[in-house]
Amino acid sequence: MPEFVRSADGTQIAFERAGSGDPVIVIGGAFNTRSSPYPLVTLLAEHFTVFTYDRRGKGDSPETHPYAVEREIEDLAALVAVAGGAAGVYGHSSGAILAIEAAAAGAHVTRLAVYEPPYTADPEHPAPADDLGLQAALDAGDPATAATLFLRITGMDDAAVGFITSAPFWPGLVHLAPTLPHELALTADGVPPVGRLAAITAPTLALAGGRSPAWAARAAEAVASSVADGSVLTVPGQDHDVDQTVLAPLLAEFFLGR
Repeated sequence: MPEFVRSADGTQIAFERAGSGDPVIVIGGAFNTRSSPYPLVTLLAEHFTVFTYDRRGKGDSPETHPYAVEREIEDLAALVAVAGGAAGVYGHSSGAILAIEAAAAGAHVTRLAVYEPPYTADPEHPAPADDLGLQAALDAGDPATAATLFLRITGMDDAAVGFITSAPFWPGLVHLAPTLPHELALTADGVPPVGRLAAITAPTLALAGGRSPAWAARAAEAVASSVADGSVLTVPGQDHDVDQTVLAPLLAEFFLGR
């Protein structure tokens, strides 16, 4: 059963904790709930007290309108308070951007690890952000189309989209489609916010998969070079859907300060 913490606007945020030791908060990206980052949580719980939570609008955490990135930063700050007032934070994909924004806004993050924050803008070929009609599909009561459009926004080809939309887990993804505008708001124009990144003083590890598109390595480099104490780690053989059993020991070493 989840525990709950009240965020600054009154929204009840559902979370779970596992293990013992220094606190580490794990933040998922699109289509993720607090149950998604397994076996990562189990492996990290051998060393840390690991917190996972349902971002607002997902799982057991209700949506509160209007949405704003600032409300999600407050949610994370509330969880940091539950963890003891300071915590290590790991974020994946748009969850990585949330972790970055929270750290830049002054959340008490002791160490920050991010895997492929989707700063996908190509400085040599800039293009305006386009939701491909995702919000219109949601407004029309068609979450399946919205979820499909989001997959295409991420760059998936027809074969990958076809595989996911025919998979047994597809209805669960469709159920989370109303939260996809949250992910787009976090990603914004896909340009790394260098000015805000400069405010982050916590040791920061930016990871990218060795098999990922060029934007992933570019994003990791931008994060690491913009914060006060940053480093980059390429994870060989991995892409955006990183193998959590490969990732876990790398994060453990970082959060242990080794």
